[in-house]
Amino acid sequence: MKKLFLLSIAALFCFSCSDNKTVTVTVTNPLAIERSTEMVEVSMDEISSRLNLADTAQIVVLDAEGAQVPYQVTYDEKLIFPAAVAANATAVYTIQTGTPENVSVKACGRQYPERMDDMAWENDLVAFRAYGPALQARGERGFGYDLFTKYNTTAPVLEDMYAKELNADSWKQVNELRKTDPKAAGELIRTFSYHVDHGFGMDCYAVGPTLGAGVAALMVNDTILYPWCYKTYEILDNGPLRFTVKLEFNPQSVKGDTTVVETRVITLDAGSHLNRTVVSYSNLQETLPIAAGFVLHEPDGTVKTDAEGGYITYVDPTTGAGNGKIFMGAAFPAVVKEAKTVLFPEEEKKQRNNADGHVLAIGDYEPGAEYTYYWGFAWSKADIKTIDAWNQYMADFTQKLRNPLTVSF
Repeated sequence: MKKLFLLSIAALFCFSCSDNKTVTVTVTNPLAIERSTEMVEVSMDEISSRLNLADTAQIVVLDAEGAQVPYQVTYDEKLIFPAAVAANATAVYTIQTGTPENVSVKACGRQYPERMDDMAWENDLVAFRAYGPALQARGERGFGYDLFTKYNTTAPVLEDMYAKELNADSWKQVNELRKTDPKAAGELIRTFSYHVDHGFGMDCYAVGPTLGAGVAALMVNDTILYPWCYKTYEILDNGPLRFTVKLEFNPQSVKGDTTVVETRVITLDAGSHLNRTVVSYSNLQETLPIAAGFVLHEPDGTVKTDAEGGYITYVDPTTGAGNGKIFMGAAFPAVVKEAKTVLFPEEEKKQRNNADGHVLAIGDYEPGAEYTYYWGFAWSKADIKTIDAWNQYMADFTQKLRNPLTVSF
């Protein structure tokens, strides 16, 4: 029996030497918080080198039970997959050659030129949009991010929502009805508009000329330098597990310098309520404050500003009756110098569609650097029901940012 055991070990060792097609990855969680569906990144070059992969080779990622784990290779040559690691524990994954199973698309997006160049994207939990050059050309001040609530499905919904909202035949019927029966026209709009919940979510968030759902902007003398709509875009990743888009903006005037250009790289992973956004400014000459946050639609709204903990939250009332509450949040891996609510003077309220102010986290942006933060939301009609649960999500999320999962071979 002992000889048989040794022969088996020797055979396994020789097989490993002669057929180097397996890599073991250990994911370590340093926190006393369970981590689930959190995306892990591994260098694809490292995997290719260790597996000696041919250009046409396929791989699979397996968990400890041997079940396939969905993955994606990103534009910057990272292999990403969702990991589940218990508190203060490790989890082992195996990467080897093989035929991957089909992966459901959980994160995706595109530009919608048919809707004023909206750049819209989503994952299994949340959806967003940034306004584009066609809207700016019309003179609308679309500074902030907008959002779409989502529930009852993990599949993409934006394509269908936009198609129904922009259906020419539907609007032709509406316009005809408006001539004779305005009430019936309004009722017809409700049957297809994405401002109405048809069972999968809706647009019930007001942006206006504000930071909206989480834009970051430079400040000069406590005044926000609002960016306008994006100028150009490049989609870098488009699912199934990660969406990444690069947005570049028109030159902005900063303290008399009209050559400052902002670039944002926005990433949304499956399973996350928050986007990762990396902001940079070319041609900036000096360090300036940078504020990230969201518009305040109630002067006495429920707000949490935790500079030390690295996050801010706010309960948005939504537009329209019966649409629940939207829990806004932003998280910061770096030091937050100040977190606060800033109310608009009465005159400025009129300029910003009667919004009451902003909830802001303020840090410093240094020329030539990158500013990274996370922003997003949850909906009371979906998976996170209360502000207490959302605040706990945000506190845990920030801890995870500052204590990331580590990967070793």
